[in-house]
Amino acid sequence: MRKIEPLKDNWLFVKSAGDASDALTKDGELISLPHTWNALDGQDGGNDYHRGTCYYIKKMAKPELEGGAYAYLEFTGAAMIADIYVNGVKLAHHEGGYSTFRVNITEVLQDDNTIVVALNNEDNTICYPQKADFTFYGGLYRMVNLITVPALHFDLDYCGAPGLKVTPEVNLLEKSATVTAEAWTSRDTLVTFAINGEEKTIATTDKHAEATFVIEDVHLWDGLVDPYLYTAKASLESGDEVATRFGCREFKIDSEQGFFLNGRTYPLRGVSRHQDFKDVGNALLPEHHQKDMEIIKELGATTLRLAHYQHAQEFYDLCDENGLILWAEIPYITMQMKSARENTLSQMEELVVQNYNHPSIITWGLSNEITAASAVNDDLLENHRLLNDLCHKLDKTRPTTMANVFMLETDSPILDIPDINSYNLYFGWYLGELEQTDEFFDEFHQQYPDKVMGFSEYGADANPQYQTSTPEKGDYTETYQALYHEHMLKMIEARPYLWATHVWNLFDFAADGRDEGGKHGENQKGLVTLDRQLKKDAFYLYKAAWNKTENFVHLCGRRYVDRAEDETEIKVYSNQKEVTLFVDGKALETQTGKTVFTFKVRITGEHTITAKAETCEDQIQIRKVDTANPDYIFVKRAPVTNWFDGELDPTCFSINDRLADINANEKAGAIISEMMARGASERGDVAEAVKDNPALQRMMGRQTLVSLFKQGGVDDESIRQVNRILQGIKK
Repeated sequence: MRKIEPLKDNWLFVKSAGDASDALTKDGELISLPHTWNALDGQDGGNDYHRGTCYYIKKMAKPELEGGAYAYLEFTGAAMIADIYVNGVKLAHHEGGYSTFRVNITEVLQDDNTIVVALNNEDNTICYPQKADFTFYGGLYRMVNLITVPALHFDLDYCGAPGLKVTPEVNLLEKSATVTAEAWTSRDTLVTFAINGEEKTIATTDKHAEATFVIEDVHLWDGLVDPYLYTAKASLESGDEVATRFGCREFKIDSEQGFFLNGRTYPLRGVSRHQDFKDVGNALLPEHHQKDMEIIKELGATTLRLAHYQHAQEFYDLCDENGLILWAEIPYITMQMKSARENTLSQMEELVVQNYNHPSIITWGLSNEITAASAVNDDLLENHRLLNDLCHKLDKTRPTTMANVFMLETDSPILDIPDINSYNLYFGWYLGELEQTDEFFDEFHQQYPDKVMGFSEYGADANPQYQTSTPEKGDYTETYQALYHEHMLKMIEARPYLWATHVWNLFDFAADGRDEGGKHGENQKGLVTLDRQLKKDAFYLYKAAWNKTENFVHLCGRRYVDRAEDETEIKVYSNQKEVTLFVDGKALETQTGKTVFTFKVRITGEHTITAKAETCEDQIQIRKVDTANPDYIFVKRAPVTNWFDGELDPTCFSINDRLADINANEKAGAIISEMMARGASERGDVAEAVKDNPALQRMMGRQTLVSLFKQGGVDDESIRQVNRILQGIKK
């Protein structure tokens, strides 16, 4: 009989020691799992969170092992590089902080046992991720389990796999499914499979058994509509048993009509998720995962991109149960490391075999923005071909994909490797204008009509403290973020050929190298804050567009109380067709429309604004003030028509010149390069790594310096000073 015991309590955490033996001499801190040593310093900015080797020590009595039984330690998340010692013997080395691995400890067990886990999250060149816009938390941040099994048992030694693999093939016309169940055992024996009330006993060959079942009148796993799950079981005469849930669904992806589920169009519109929480880091409890799922369900998303690594099994299970459709990927990100090829392959193998049975997963992501800081060369292409082939070898039912950085040329050979593609585009935030996103997809679709393309990342940072009636890119206001997403929502709805779209990000997340937008150590592109306590206005925009089950109305700008304008804009998001706005209890106007309703209201004092639609309503308070509230402004900038003194000398450079023209001059280019480098450093390691990308330089070169400065939040006096310097340099 298989027994699984969580080893949750009474671990000793030692932050610093010479080696595993030395760690046993330290006092340490008594902790329970899950645990990360970067819960606080990984989120406070400064890019100085602790990265090194730390130790976890656990005393354990010998489990009962009768008749040649085995004992394993199962690590479901140990970041990032792990060495496992039991009673002074090193038993395992594992590279990759997001997947499950197991260690056979049977041979070294004594009556009293000491487990030492050495974990390292230092910068290195062999294990991904290394350069990425998120914190690389260290620790035993998911559970460690003690598994005991009889001598004859289902395999526990291959890549953390469950030992049971289920492949359903649906025939929609006949309303049936052919289900293939496979199991692997410790030695040749008989395996009894059970699915949908039917049992089959099969003899293994080379420790592998396979049985086929036909489910008539099959109950489909049908996304949000009906995420029905079957259970498959496999048992041995020794009493060992394994089980897994699975779903029967059919999907296809079309370059013109997008995603189809079970024979009908099923637009994949959703968000990406990072797994960390405020003051918790990545050491999540079940209630954290459940909280995230509740927020996703409220939003009404049909799809999630689980970035940029393997997530917890608890969360994949929640996605199965709730009908979310997933993009799953490994942390092969930002830059190619020649010495880490084997690590990309091992992390991909673990991702696929550990998660194969989840019906929610429909694609495997090979990499994310891998060309941001690396050239598309033979080594990079070969690495991706190997990953692509590995995915197809391990899983013949799902396509592969990639998330490509926005400056990757659309004729790059790397786009031909995965089955389908997506782009991360940030026009209207990092550079360029919102409309360039529309142009990009229109041009791509016209040039490559038979290629499947999606929108894997888009977003704008917003600190909810910052508010304005005149939003512009780079101001970090909640107002601009909402305006940005209004544009993107319309753009997406007009292009049904996009196979999937994912907002970056559902939640703000820790990126300890960032220092921008009034916060340290956070990427603020989330629709919801890192602590999950505040939903930004843009969250309700998507809820209005996607949520089909809850009637609601939302008034934007509830944090924009003090307003200096005489006439203010009141914006309402709702999934109702008609909205009425009330000012101080009196009906002002009724509008019919879709998703976004905009009203003009004259303000003279303190006012109560109410929006009503059918049976739902929302209310905010605003008041007229003489001057703008400075707490609402990130860049302390008054309206300025120019940033120069007197008339410009057209024979000299100015901030109105294009960046490329300025950089062509040795003296002027050196000044601007130094300033731009400082700006990149404030946006973290990734911005620093990619700033010299030639394609990015070409895109930025087409913009005027003043537009780049405004977008980057450069203060007025600095802009004026740069202009004065440039005016002293002849063209």
